[in-house]
Amino acid sequence: MKLPVSTEWALHCATTLAQLDPGASASTTQLAQYYDLPAPYLAKQLKALVKAGALAATTGPRGGFRLARPASEITLLQLVEAVDGTSPPYECREIRRRGRGALPPEECRSTCVLAEKMAQAHEAWRRSLAAVTLADILDSLPASAPARTRLRLTGTA
Repeated sequence: MKLPVSTEWALHCATTLAQLDPGASASTTQLAQYYDLPAPYLAKQLKALVKAGALAATTGPRGGFRLARPASEITLLQLVEAVDGTSPPYECREIRRRGRGALPPEECRSTCVLAEKMAQAHEAWRRSLAAVTLADILDSLPASAPARTRLRLTGTA
């Protein structure tokens, strides 16, 4: 499975925001500069995270984005699905019923074994991401990372 680059951006930005002091926020510009990303396209990803309830946004000169809920309540699956949607990556088009190798209808009454296995793999992937929260990610970062992130992103330690 290959995810778009925007998924990486969303995951990193949410992790970065989770490292800020409670209630602190960062603007699209700050996050874009922090990761050397195009601000307009990053803004779309951040808005998708707001729409999904993972981030909250405020407007104005001191506005920006912050976590909408505690990091322990935001899973990687929620973040990925916010920017990439919930559609499974594999769609069986029943090609087993076409062409010179077409199977007879009576052999196609059950779900295609390949579609079944791909769906099982997708569900395993989803369960894995649902079991990991932003708090889990923060726990695995070096102890110095949050202070360094706050200093480089917002100028506060």
